[in-house]
Amino acid sequence: MAAAAAEQQQFYLLLGNLLSPDNVVRKQAEETYENIPGQSKITFLLQAIRNTTAAEEARQMAAVLLRRLLSSAFDEVYPTLPSDVQTAIKSELLMIIQMETQSSMRKKICDIAAELARNLIDEDGNNQWPEGLKFLFDSVSSQNMGLREAALHIFWNFPGIFGNQQQHYLDVIKRMLVQCMQDQEHPAIRTLSARATAAFILANEHNVALFKHFADLLPGFLQAVNDSCYQNDDSVLKSLVEIADTVPKYLRPHLEATLQLSLKLCGDTSLNNMQRQLALEVIVTLSETAAAMLRKHTNIVAQTIPQMLAMMVDLEEDEDWANADELEDDDFDSNAVAGESALDRMACGLGGKLVLPMIKEHIMQMLQNPDWKYRHAGLMALSAIGEGCHQQMEGILNEIVNFVLLFLQDPHPRVRYAACNAVGQMATDFAPGFQKKFHEKVIAALLQTMEDQGNQRVQAHAAAALINFTEDCPKSLLIPYLDNLVKHLHSIMVLKLQELIQKGTKLVLEQVVTSIASVADTAEEKFVPYYDLFMPSLKHIVENAVQKELRLLRGKTIECISLIGLAVGKEKFMQDASDVMQLLLKTQTDFSDMEDDDPQISYMISAWARMCKILGKEFQQYLPVVMGPLMKTASIKPEVALLDTQDMENMSDDDGWEFVNLGDQQSFGIKTAGLEEKSTACQMLVCYAKELKEGFVEYTEQVVKLMVPLLKFYFHDDILQYLM
Repeated sequence: MAAAAAEQQQFYLLLGNLLSPDNVVRKQAEETYENIPGQSKITFLLQAIRNTTAAEEARQMAAVLLRRLLSSAFDEVYPTLPSDVQTAIKSELLMIIQMETQSSMRKKICDIAAELARNLIDEDGNNQWPEGLKFLFDSVSSQNMGLREAALHIFWNFPGIFGNQQQHYLDVIKRMLVQCMQDQEHPAIRTLSARATAAFILANEHNVALFKHFADLLPGFLQAVNDSCYQNDDSVLKSLVEIADTVPKYLRPHLEATLQLSLKLCGDTSLNNMQRQLALEVIVTLSETAAAMLRKHTNIVAQTIPQMLAMMVDLEEDEDWANADELEDDDFDSNAVAGESALDRMACGLGGKLVLPMIKEHIMQMLQNPDWKYRHAGLMALSAIGEGCHQQMEGILNEIVNFVLLFLQDPHPRVRYAACNAVGQMATDFAPGFQKKFHEKVIAALLQTMEDQGNQRVQAHAAAALINFTEDCPKSLLIPYLDNLVKHLHSIMVLKLQELIQKGTKLVLEQVVTSIASVADTAEEKFVPYYDLFMPSLKHIVENAVQKELRLLRGKTIECISLIGLAVGKEKFMQDASDVMQLLLKTQTDFSDMEDDDPQISYMISAWARMCKILGKEFQQYLPVVMGPLMKTASIKPEVALLDTQDMENMSDDDGWEFVNLGDQQSFGIKTAGLEEKSTACQMLVCYAKELKEGFVEYTEQVVKLMVPLLKFYFHDDILQYLM
């Protein structure tokens, strides 16, 4: 007995170390924990959960670990336990739920019970834990608020808990949810029952008859969406977004009420931004998943558009904006970004025939507003609807372009920036017709805007718009402008190089270097006369821009040199080929010291492939240096995980994870960081094999070993994941 108590005490220390902020201590604790046999883990964890005198953090940690154990290793651990131990665990869990007084702890124990129930449904759908179901029925009608919460929480977490008896209990389930949703005294019960209803509908997404049976729960559900929002809880609203995304048909009988509520919440500035954006998300999602249904409610669409535009006007004054040298990622939580994205998606979902007539007047009024924020939003709205309203805008493109170009002269730099954005977006959305019709005025206007000294954000964005324009511009159209383009680009490059040396600013230079690359790429051999004008400066940048903050500039310059080399051909490029290869080789030898997120890596990999195309067989001598890092990048293994709702809530998108919902409160996650580089590296290996043919022979075996296993397809119902 004393030995067991000592072991349990050791386990509490281990739980404490698992929570330690010290990486070394935590890592060691994780290893120790992993080595404990499964059955002992369950015993220790249950004991820790049961012990109300233990530290709250330790108990919560034990609850999380037990749930994870049942989720990830159920088949290895649980069936090996003696049947009396299995029975004890089941009754113990239900008892702890009834005894627990802490709400957050009770929820965690309910999660364990739900996980156990999920695993105790056999292949034929029989629930092997009838006591669990009885507990659910008893608790949901209990006078004890905590027990009612517990029952709803378990059902929300695992709506499939009734197994093959679900049809038999359907009316009971419905009564249970209706009764809880009408509980006027306890808002928390109403919220939980609404979330449980949504989870149940989502878990039965193909059962249309069930939708009809549960349609009369929708008014109560919508009321819970409304009430919970004003209690600063957006969980039910998130459930509504999921329903709109996965089972929009369920909303059909009360679609008008759903849309009206979403519109009201979106326009209520007393709610926080996230809630307003989620309310808008309901309508936008329906425009994608149920466009035909939504088109019948044009009055709602017509009222939603001004809401999106109002969000796009929600911009902050920023004195440092015009000359900020670091491009901050757009604030993705901001109303302006959310409104723009929503408008883009709605235009694509519902089509320009419906959207353009509704929005045109609004945009025209905004562009005439004396407040710069409205003019900015109007131009960004024009950029956003181009793809969805393509056909309708094409007929009036001449008027639109003439109008937008005027704003490149606007007194406010952020409006000029938005005008550059609109020109660049139209150059992509309406290519190549846009280039054929408007080449003269657009090139002249962008070059003039690139001279906007004192507003480098505007200069850089004008250069970015020029890149969009030249990328899709037919070569024959660009040639007459080459002299003028080159003159401007060269003078700006020289000026910005001086600024880099004197002040350390680089933003415009980064974009100008890419503009030069884009012009050379389109002009091809016609760029030969200008080669000597640019190459010395570009080599100088690669040689000297070695500081960490100049990594992106250096990467873009490497890309520019290799694109110019490819454009002008081997004969002209040979005079610099040796120097360039030495610079690249020097960068390559520092490759192992580069951080994983170093932007130079992807530029380097692509540049090597271009050098291979230029040099042909002569490139073979560099393979020993190039292949190491390339194989390393191509071998990146993406992290994948099967996660339940609880784990997902702890993982933010910022961690580079993307998720696919598998239903039943489970999601498949993949860490996408590095996948793009992996894809590029694989393409480059193919490129080398193609260009060098027999010169690549000695690497064939290791490349085949790497590539063949990548051709795997993973299926889940109608979801197709291609994992490299």
